[in-house]
Amino acid sequence: MKASETKLLDFLKKAPQFVIPIYQRTYSWTEKECLQLWDDILRTGADDTISVHFVGSIVYIDKADANIAIWEPLLVIDGQQRLTSVSLLLAALAKAVADGEPFDGFSRRKIENHYLLNPEETGERHYKLLLSQTDKASLTAVIGGQEQPSEPSIRITQNSKLFEDLIAGCGGDLAPVCKGLAKLLMVDIKLKRGEDNPQLIFESMNSLGKELSQADLIRNFILMGLEQELQTRLYEQFWRPMEKDFGQEAYGTHFDAFMRHYLTLKTGEIPRLDDVYEAFKAHSHSPVVASAGVEALVKDIRDYAKHFCAMALNAEPDADLKLAFHDLRELKVDVAYPFLLELYQDYKAGTLSSADLLASVRLIEAYVFRRAICAIPTNSMNKTFATFTKALKKDRYFESIQAHFLGLPSYRRFPTDEEFHRDLQTRDLYNFRSRSYWLRRLENYDRKERVPVDEFTIEHIRKPLARVA
Repeated sequence: MKASETKLLDFLKKAPQFVIPIYQRTYSWTEKECLQLWDDILRTGADDTISVHFVGSIVYIDKADANIAIWEPLLVIDGQQRLTSVSLLLAALAKAVADGEPFDGFSRRKIENHYLLNPEETGERHYKLLLSQTDKASLTAVIGGQEQPSEPSIRITQNSKLFEDLIAGCGGDLAPVCKGLAKLLMVDIKLKRGEDNPQLIFESMNSLGKELSQADLIRNFILMGLEQELQTRLYEQFWRPMEKDFGQEAYGTHFDAFMRHYLTLKTGEIPRLDDVYEAFKAHSHSPVVASAGVEALVKDIRDYAKHFCAMALNAEPDADLKLAFHDLRELKVDVAYPFLLELYQDYKAGTLSSADLLASVRLIEAYVFRRAICAIPTNSMNKTFATFTKALKKDRYFESIQAHFLGLPSYRRFPTDEEFHRDLQTRDLYNFRSRSYWLRRLENYDRKERVPVDEFTIEHIRKPLARVA
């Protein structure tokens, strides 16, 4: 490893090209991180007493270590978020200065040809920075002044517009922006192929900006050390379809939770959300998983991810199951997903019928709702569902689920009809957490045509007249 200080713009200027490998997370900076970068640049550029502003490190594998005497890009291990955000800002600045030059070296032509493009190259080599998948097409469209693809990167397009608006708000005084950019200082960390371990370095980096998710670390752990051909095939065949199934927003908000449910199912232990990565590494090194190989592991994750999207992200094609999963989501019972993943896997394998899966989901719904009405503490439910699969007898699948629910003791019990009816009459349903759930279920009970209750409030409910005996 070789590390040295350098100005960020000098680093961009001298490098042939930066490529983000497929195992890296997508561009994920939000408005918050971009505004922090913008504020730092403006503050630094407006104050002549400040000589530099440190923005962290860029870690990459250099072409010189590849022993190949041809043009080759730098493979970025850490620093994608800063490189991309600065590139978006530079593109917006180049567009704004047009034919002017508010500060020496910052004309449109110089910005583009020094920091954004390789003017003598064509095709993908024409661009200084190549991201992965959806981000790639969106960034090259921004840099090249082209129309965005049919499915643009949300973060790229949002942050590009943000920087354009911020620059427009400068009222033509762009010198502080240029000066601030020129003062950005970074640590240039070059790795040696075959000597430095990129995965260990990646894990230990305490980078500025948005913290890596557990899913980011898992994807890198799986793919980073593989031969490029296998890495590309596994990503395109299994991991990329998962990203598409979740969607750009849900991948960032739901994938960590999915991996936690997956590991709970596979290991019988519930990892903490911030320990999912360590739990996954331990799972991947277990004898059974390790002997099956990395491809079998990635395929297994992909299969269960499809199940999770069907249940948790409203992707279920069967209308009755889709409604049942919707009802369960309204009760906010995420702890049931490890058990539900097992049921759905067996449903897809033909071990559990569609009718029995539907009945099982409705039974889980009844269990959760009854316990809420009867004010039974919820702190035992995660263990209940994490270990539920041990009680399954798959030759009598649904009956074994019913039997296990009925046999749960004490604080884990399934409330009886009598207990439920008694507490339902005294429970404060006005302040019930899932008020829209029971309103909708009550209004649509035994109806063929469903009535939407999204706009209902508690004031719409009138106490019915007592029936004459």
